[in-house]
Formats: sequence, structure tokens, C-alpha cells
Amino acid sequence: MRFHVGEAVNPVKNYLPFAKALESLGYDGFAISDSIVYPQDSQTSYEYGADGSRAFIENKPVVESFVLASAIGVATSLEITTSVVKLPMRHPVYAAKLASSVAAIANGRFNFGVGLSPWPEDYITLGVPYEGRGGRLDECIEIVRGLTGGGYFEYHGKYYDFPAIKINPIPVRPLPIIVGGHSDPALKRAARNDGWSCAGASFAELVAMIKKLNSFRSDYGRTGDFRIFESDMGEVTYDDVRRKEDSGVTDLILFFRNIYEIGENLEPISEKIDRFKRFSDEVIARR
Repeated sequence: MRFHVGEAVNPVKNYLPFAKALESLGYDGFAISDSIVYPQDSQTSYEYGADGSRAFIENKPVVESFVLASAIGVATSLEITTSVVKLPMRHPVYAAKLASSVAAIANGRFNFGVGLSPWPEDYITLGVPYEGRGGRLDECIEIVRGLTGGGYFEYHGKYYDFPAIKINPIPVRPLPIIVGGHSDPALKRAARNDGWSCAGASFAELVAMIKKLNSFRSDYGRTGDFRIFESDMGEVTYDDVRRKEDSGVTDLILFFRNIYEIGENLEPISEKIDRFKRFSDEVIARR
């Protein structure tokens, strides 16, 4: 089991001191959330929040994912995982260039977590159709994988079409692509790639989704390493960790608070670090 810091919505001045402190406490990685814009009006329900609202993200400094990943990659030796970049809203060639550059700067310590945005307003703002976003994501993943593999790559799909091109730098190792989402199409998409990111679920729901994942991987003939990231809010005990690990979870993203609270997160950085230190002393040190 690897342990990742999930506190990625903080006052900007706190990001790097916080990441450095957690590195010294024995954490393995830093998980980075993604949000580009916040619309004044939105009627869309958010399935992961308690009240279905996206108000929890308003007035919070969500630094652009690739920028923050680069900064943490240079400042620490932590593994960095985007959790998750809403990839279909971005052009996949440019996203491939960004992901490849971050992976190169971080010397291979970058996992590209991708998924769909549930908010049509985000797509509208960026001039990308909301319809067909699943198929668009599939093509985006193929393009990112093709371009970050090195050499010339061309693509002729339903949504994207371009002649042979290549990018430089490329990652020092194949770029791991981790897919987020709880629907069957999302789980199938994850099963075809390098891992799955769970945004939060009951233990019974988690076990059921992992069972589906394993079945889909078997259907696709996929074997070898596969990472399962699971996000946990609130207190997590040693027994909780053992139970999740036994279920197949390989990576735990820890928050120790309700990330869906409305309003700015003004808690002093020292208090955040203290909570992560307690977990390190009580759980990580025992493993």
C-alpha cells in the first residue's frame, strides 16, 4: 500500500511547504485535483458531493494541475498523480505535451489520472461538445499514449485527426494512465489502461467495483501491474488500511477532512501537518 496526500486545495503559499513536510513524514505521493473554471450559474448535480452542489469548489485556489505537478515534482521526490484531469475538455496533443513534460521533469514520478467532468458548463466554456465526451476521452487516451511513447505518431479518429507528429521530451518510462469514474464504461476504460481512481465510496461499493474491474480486465486479457487509488475522507485506522489493501486497493489518497465543505480552507498548515503526522506514526510506521 502506498499513501498519498490528498490536500490539494490549499492557500497557494502552503502547497510546497506542505508537500515537503509530508515527504519527510514518509508519504509516497501527492494527489492533485483539477478544476479550470467556476460558472456563476449551474444546474448540474455533482454525484460525489453530499448535496449535489459544486459550491464546495468556489473561492478555493485550485492551481492548474500540470503546473502544480511540476512544482511538487521539482521540490520533492514524491510521486505525483492527477486525480483527475478532465481530459476531454483539453486538446489531447497539448495535454500529451504537458503530461510528457511533467513526467520528464519529475523523472518518471508522474501518473496521469484522467476522467470526465460532470459539468456541461465546463465544456461549453472551452468550446468542446459535452455530448460524446466518453468517446472523446477514449481517443484522447489513445493519443496521449501514442505521443508519449516516442517517435512519430498519427491519428485518424472520429473526433481527432492529424498527420504523423512527435513530441519531445518524452517520459523516461511509459506514462501510467489512471482512469477515474464509477460507471461501468469508466471501469471498462480503467481496465484497459494502467489503473483506476475511486472518488469515494462505501466499502461494500468499493469491493463491488473492484470485482467488476477484475472481471473486465480478464475479459480484455489484461495482466500485470494495475493500481487502484481510493480516496478517504476523515479518520482512517490501521485496520481500515488492512481491509482496503486486502480488497485490492494499492494506493490510498488521504484527506482527513470533508473536502466538500463550502468556503475557503483556512486551517493553519501546522494543524494539517499534525494530522498527517499522527497517521504516519500510527499507521505507516507499523507497516
